[in-house]
Amino acid sequence: MAPLSVCTLIRSSVLVVLLWLTCSYCAVPTSEEKYAHLEAKIAQLEARLDHFENVIKVKDHQHDILAENLSQLQLALHHERQTSSKLVTSINVDDRSNQLAVERTVSRTCQEAILADSSLNSGMYWIDPDGQGYGDAPIYVYCDMSKGTTSISHDTESAMDVGNCADAGCYSRAVNYNATQRQMSALADLSAECHQSIKAPFELNSIAYSWWNDKNDEEKYFWAGMNTDVHTCQCGIDGNCIEVSTKCNCDSAAAALQVDDGVVSDKLVLPVTRLNFGGTQNAAAVHTLGRFECSGKETVSGMPRSCLDLWRIGHILSGLHSVMGTNMVQSVYCDFTKIPSDAGFQKEIGYIDVKSSPTYFYVQKNSNFDVTNTPIPFEISKLNVGNAMNLASGKFTAPRAGTYYFSFTGLVSFPVISSGEGYLGVELLLNGAAVGLGTTDEANTINSQLTPFTFHSTLDLNSGDQIWLRIKHMTPGAYLYDTPNWQSTHFTGWILEEDIANSL
Repeated sequence: MAPLSVCTLIRSSVLVVLLWLTCSYCAVPTSEEKYAHLEAKIAQLEARLDHFENVIKVKDHQHDILAENLSQLQLALHHERQTSSKLVTSINVDDRSNQLAVERTVSRTCQEAILADSSLNSGMYWIDPDGQGYGDAPIYVYCDMSKGTTSISHDTESAMDVGNCADAGCYSRAVNYNATQRQMSALADLSAECHQSIKAPFELNSIAYSWWNDKNDEEKYFWAGMNTDVHTCQCGIDGNCIEVSTKCNCDSAAAALQVDDGVVSDKLVLPVTRLNFGGTQNAAAVHTLGRFECSGKETVSGMPRSCLDLWRIGHILSGLHSVMGTNMVQSVYCDFTKIPSDAGFQKEIGYIDVKSSPTYFYVQKNSNFDVTNTPIPFEISKLNVGNAMNLASGKFTAPRAGTYYFSFTGLVSFPVISSGEGYLGVELLLNGAAVGLGTTDEANTINSQLTPFTFHSTLDLNSGDQIWLRIKHMTPGAYLYDTPNWQSTHFTGWILEEDIANSL
C-alpha cells in the first residue's frame, strides 16, 4: 500500500479533531468537567497549530495545503474559545443554582449544624448566617464540630513582613475575607462569642505607631480583650508583660522593638478589616492575623423581647409580632429580609393591652355610715371581675403588679350648723398609709342638708397590695348618707396596665 501523503495525513488529522470535538458533547458531564475538557482541547489545538506553523516554515512546497489546514485549525480554535467562554458563564449560572439549592438546606452557623446532626465531622461546610433565601449567598467555612466553632479565612493569615518604615501606619494592608461583611455581622449576632488573634509590633516608646480598623472602618488601638477604649495587649490582661507597669510588651523600653500578641473578643467591632503598622525602621517586623471565629449560640431566655430575639430563635417571616417590652407586651414590625444591624430591621408599632387577670369593680352602699378610722364596707356589688374587692371588709387586694385607677363618690348629710363650718373627709389608704383625701365642708346648714363630693387616684401597685377607704374626720352629726333606693356612695376601680413582665 502506498504511503499516505502529507496532505492526506493533515486532512485526516483535522477530520479526527473535528469529529472528536463534535462527539465530546455526546456525554452529559458536569459543567466543571466540560470546562476542564475544553481547556485541554484548546491546549492540544494550540500545540498542533504551533506544529503546523513549524512545518510550513520547513516545507515550502506544501505551503498552500498547510496554509489551508492552518486556517481551518484557527477557525476551530476560535470556535472552542467561544464555547469555553459560554461554558464559564454556564458554570457561573450553575454555581448560583447550586447556591440556591444550598440556601434551602444549610444551617446558619456550625453550632446549629451540629445541634441538628450530631454525627457531622469537622470540615468545610456551607452556612447562611443572614437567613436562607435572603441577603447574600451562603458562605463556605470551616466547622470544628467538636467545639461548635465557625471559622472564616482571609488573605492575611500567614506571617507577613511589615518591612522597615518609620512613620506611624506607613504599612497598611486591607484584609479580604472569604465572606461578605453582612454574613459575618449576622454570624456574630447569632453567636455567643467571636474572636480574632493578632500578633505584631504595636507601639514603641508610648507612640501609637500601629492600629487596626474594625468592621465599620474605625481605628482601634486595643489588641486584646473587649476594652475598646484602652491600649491593651494580652500580657496586660494576663499581668505578665516585660514591665509590670505597662499594658503591652511593646510599651517597654527594654528593647527597641517588641512584639505582642492578643485575642480581640469584642464581637461588636470584629472582624479586623485593615492592619496598619509603623515604627519598624530599625528592625524588620512580622505580623499575623488569625481567622474570624465564632462559637456558641446567643440564647434567648424567657419571652422574646425584640425582633433580634425572634431572629435568633429562627423566625423568618416578616410582619407584625408581639414581644415583651419593659413592662408590657409590645407590637413591633420585623423585617427579616434584613439583619439586625440594618436600618429598618425593627419598627415599634405600639403596646398591646394584655392582662393575665382582668380586674375591675363597682360597689355601692345602701345604708348610712359614720365610723371614723375604720374601712368603709359596701353592701352592693354591681361588678367585681376578678373578685379582688371584698365588700364586707371594704378592702381591694391587687392580684397583679401594675397601674390601677380608683374613684370614690360620697354624699354627706350635715346637721344644723348656725355658726362655723361642718365637714367630712374620706381618706384613701394603701397598705394602711394615706395616699389620697377627699373632703367637703358647709356653713349655715339646715338639718339633713346633703352635699356630694368625689376624688380619684391612679397608683402603681404590687401584687398583694391592699386599698381601702375610711372616714378620717367629720363634724359631730355628719355622716355618709345612703338608702336602699339611692346608692349615692360608691367606689370603683380597675387595672389600667399590668406589669406583665412580673406577672409571667
